[in-house]
Amino acid sequence: MDNEYHVMGMNMVWWIIWVVLIFAIFFFPSSRTRVYRETPLDILQKKYASGKMTTQEYEERKAILQRDKGK
Repeated sequence: MDNEYHVMGMNMVWWIIWVVLIFAIFFFPSSRTRVYRETPLDILQKKYASGKMTTQEYEERKAILQRDKGK
């Protein structure tokens, strides 16, 4: 009789573990599933930082991007 309660208790523990695991998978997705997408401003900043454009070109393009973002 003690053995039956022990088996049922372990069975209940496994149910709890599975429910918690499934909850964690769906409600706390890992950071590796998130995809970072570069914005046009990010790309522009990288080009400017690498010296591929002048400050004037950077400022002009940045103004255009910010203006278009407001639309």
